[in-house]
Amino acid sequence: MASAGEVAPELAPDLAREAVLEQALERHFGWAEFRPGQRPVVEALLAGQDCLAVLPTGGGKSLCYQLPALVRQGLVLVISPLVALMQDQVRQLERRGIPAACMHGGLSTPERRQLLQRLRDNRLRLLYLAPERLQAEATRQLLDDVLDSGRLVALAVDEAHCISAWGHDFRPDYRRLGQLRSLCPGVPLVALSATAAPQVRADIIRLLQLRRPLIQVRSARRSNLVYAMQRRPDDPLAQVLEVAQAARGAVLIYARTRRSVEQWAARLTAAGLEAIAYHAGMDPESRQLALEHFQTQPRPVLVATVAFGMGVDRPDVGLVLHLDLPASAEGYLQESGRAGRDGQLAHCLVLFDPADRTSLGWAIRAAGTQLDTQALGPEQRRQEQHRLELAQRQLRRMEAVAEDEGCREQALLLAVGELATPCGRCDNCQRQAPRVDWSEQASQVLEAVSARNGRDLRLLAEDLASGRSSGEDQRWAWLARRLVQEELIGESDDGAQRLYLRDSGRRYLRQPWPLHWAA
Repeated sequence: MASAGEVAPELAPDLAREAVLEQALERHFGWAEFRPGQRPVVEALLAGQDCLAVLPTGGGKSLCYQLPALVRQGLVLVISPLVALMQDQVRQLERRGIPAACMHGGLSTPERRQLLQRLRDNRLRLLYLAPERLQAEATRQLLDDVLDSGRLVALAVDEAHCISAWGHDFRPDYRRLGQLRSLCPGVPLVALSATAAPQVRADIIRLLQLRRPLIQVRSARRSNLVYAMQRRPDDPLAQVLEVAQAARGAVLIYARTRRSVEQWAARLTAAGLEAIAYHAGMDPESRQLALEHFQTQPRPVLVATVAFGMGVDRPDVGLVLHLDLPASAEGYLQESGRAGRDGQLAHCLVLFDPADRTSLGWAIRAAGTQLDTQALGPEQRRQEQHRLELAQRQLRRMEAVAEDEGCREQALLLAVGELATPCGRCDNCQRQAPRVDWSEQASQVLEAVSARNGRDLRLLAEDLASGRSSGEDQRWAWLARRLVQEELIGESDDGAQRLYLRDSGRRYLRQPWPLHWAA
């Protein structure tokens, strides 16, 4: 038996490992302790076990693969979907004195040679790659060389939900990442995401061929975020100025298109609030300057497309503002999660219009028609059709969150498979709007749909509003959308918003029940 003050022999290795991890955590990141969910993933990777880590935005996912590289003094290869995201991570690591680099098509020949030399000399701990780079023969040779040297500690797939057709940000290049297992046999692989519904998690495990993985899933709830969603006025400039000027720290504004990003940056600047545009259509130097401005100025305002906003990371973002309806609840949780990473109170506002749903639905449909379906096999065509239909359903679900009178956060979390109590912070929880019974009007809508199955939503609303006061068609359109959300009416998944009466709608017409909603 060990005497007082001694460590029992069988416990010594565990305690020693814990001490090493905590020392490395303090030395490299300045943290006294791990955040929830981090330690099990770090320990599993160091033990050679595959992992799936679903940790909330701001939960420190990156540390899960960064720390093992530092502890082992080897290399971790990180697959990331966006060059801007990779460059931002590299800059953050270099500021901490951690040697890291990203390999992408924009590197000059001397930069590429320098990177390869650092690899050969074991002077890199993190190497970031876009998924398409894995197809290059030079990259595969690099992998072979690192493997042969025995220095490859782990493989990390960041934003792993991109691999799944069920996810909100599907990217075909991610589908090929299953080959990592054959390219790097015996090397542990960690897949990371901030949000991943159960179906997405199953897809990630299957497609990346994770072997008996440790699955670490933490709640996506962020108790310091305050959600609000409001109808967008014809010109929201005054409202945008007001909330942006009132916000603490940095402000991140999402616009749907590159053109809209440019226009809003110009309008805000002209109105006295300096705003910087950031999107994929800008030249690399301009993008870099925009990102540096956002990261270094005391209270910057950045207007970005959703895709490029993925590459933006700053702890004191006090406001994330969407100028359009987000495409999915899962995507919105990711995007809004860029607010308040310092743990302080932050606000997330969506300004939406019912027309957003229509334009997004048609955009999804157009994306499908642009595909060369003849080049796809039958199974690929089926999967693509499924993906497009799913995107339409996700859009409807997001619209339901925006127009519902229930707790915003609760509805968003439910969309990713998480049950939660009302947050008590969002605009709906604070407002408690009065509710009225819409059953009589609902019957009128259902009868109109029954009389003409396949009717367009807009035409239906116009017919019901015929001869009534101005703006009444908007109320009927809202009611029809609510009945779609209640699954009394079906809707086509092709973006056309054609309406069909469901069996549940027929039952309702035979025997109505109260429908109490705020409006």
